[in-house]
Amino acid sequence: MPLILLSLAGAAAVLSLWWHNTPNVEGTAEWLTHAGRLSGLLGGYVLALVVLQMARVPALERRVGSDRVARWHAMSGRYALCLIVAHVGLIIAGYAEQAGTGLVDQSVTVVMDYPDMIKATVGTAMLVVIGLISAGAARRRMPYEVWYYLHLFTYLAVFLTFWHQLATGAEFVGNKTAETAWYALYGTVTALVVWYRLLVPLRLNLRHRMRVAAVVPEAPGVVSVLIKGRRLHRIGAQAGQFFRWRFLAPGMRWGSHPYSLSAPPRPELLRITVKAVGGHSTGLASLKPGTRVWAEGPYGAMTAARRSRGKVLMIAGGAGITPIRALFETLPGKGGDLTLLYRARSVEDLALWDELKQIATERGARLLYAVNGPDGARPEITPERLSHLLPDIEEHDVYLCGPPGLAEHAYGALREAGVPDRRIHHESFEL
Repeated sequence: MPLILLSLAGAAAVLSLWWHNTPNVEGTAEWLTHAGRLSGLLGGYVLALVVLQMARVPALERRVGSDRVARWHAMSGRYALCLIVAHVGLIIAGYAEQAGTGLVDQSVTVVMDYPDMIKATVGTAMLVVIGLISAGAARRRMPYEVWYYLHLFTYLAVFLTFWHQLATGAEFVGNKTAETAWYALYGTVTALVVWYRLLVPLRLNLRHRMRVAAVVPEAPGVVSVLIKGRRLHRIGAQAGQFFRWRFLAPGMRWGSHPYSLSAPPRPELLRITVKAVGGHSTGLASLKPGTRVWAEGPYGAMTAARRSRGKVLMIAGGAGITPIRALFETLPGKGGDLTLLYRARSVEDLALWDELKQIATERGARLLYAVNGPDGARPEITPERLSHLLPDIEEHDVYLCGPPGLAEHAYGALREAGVPDRRIHHESFEL
């Protein structure tokens, strides 16, 4: 909530630029033009927030959660694109009305005669294309790597559109204070992107020099990748967090994917456990020892710091067992306070089960599983079953990680069973 209020305060400050620079508005042409100025100012501000949300600032991702930041980014991107398209249409319409010319002629005049407008036009076209390919239907049909690298052109598009704002914006021309504030906004965002997207990962990987130590099969289609390096405990990773991993092997070096740690970090070893669901995750099984690894992180807010109660229920499904397994081993508490419910299609799909049983035995924790019946019937996670399992479930913190369908269904059941939203901790890597 404070971050949302801060963003709204920034939007109000941006709107005040127009308010103080506009004595009155009269006639159709002025109404159109001023509406275009307003949408342009807000579009430029929201576009800066879009880039900020791409910067992977650890304080933001750990406090808010990477999945929520990603949703904010997608939502802000839609708002920015709508505002920019409205800005273009309204400004052209207002200028055309004022000059008594057609929309096409006025568009040509604006693009060709106004300063920095050719660059702005190219940048705007790029933003529209990026917005279209980021739409749900288009995104799902596109390989992740293609979408990822096209998405990076957002930086270039923002750079191209930035300059015309200062050169032609009525709020900035002749107003050094407003111009300086706009430079400060975009300069700060740029510095954060350069630092956290380029320099911090470079320092991390040069310092820790990670390589694949071994690949271990865990279950059908599931492997663990052991990653060795120097002083890995100094990275500061916690159980429940993830990195974005790039393996410098043929066919994989251009893909960077998020995978959670499936065991607590050790001084010279990290481990991820991955289920094969796509080209990149399937390729992990063929990695050779000694393969160089490039990592970014750690990210994620689903850590022990979110815990607010003594009792904890963990619900995992599919690949979601990886961060839950690490938490199951490390969450402080008495054994009877910890319960893990593992949902899978079959007993054979219970990856890391032997490790989980050992942890449960050592800690005196409860370990349960729910698998499909011989006829394929799925055991549903219902409010009644949860309350029967844990009569005081409303007094528990819940860590939830699994496929979207399971997570959504379990979340609804938990809420009906009386668990407050603030005590259900969940992160998703779905885009």
